[in-house]
Amino acid sequence: MSALVFFIVILFAFYLFYKTKYFRSSRPVEKKWLAAKSNIALGLFVSLFGINHIFFISQTTVTTIVSVIFIVYGAVFTWVGVKKYKHYLPFAAEEAENYNAQ
Repeated sequence: MSALVFFIVILFAFYLFYKTKYFRSSRPVEKKWLAAKSNIALGLFVSLFGINHIFFISQTTVTTIVSVIFIVYGAVFTWVGVKKYKHYLPFAAEEAENYNAQ
């Protein structure tokens, strides 16, 4: 079993974990923060899936094009998720403090 496949499965599990936490959360900023974390996991999952197909699946033009699209799409998704994560982190911490203080 390839190390890439292991990381792909782990990242998909993280995506499902954060999406489940997102739906169970009642705080609005925490939901946005969790959505950003799930975006990061999904973006890395898609990128690694594309990289895996480039290296381990038979090379045709269509496979290469689709793999490159997956890599680029996943990288953009990850980048946007990181930006959102950094933006919402202080607000989520403040919201958690206010929630715990009540």
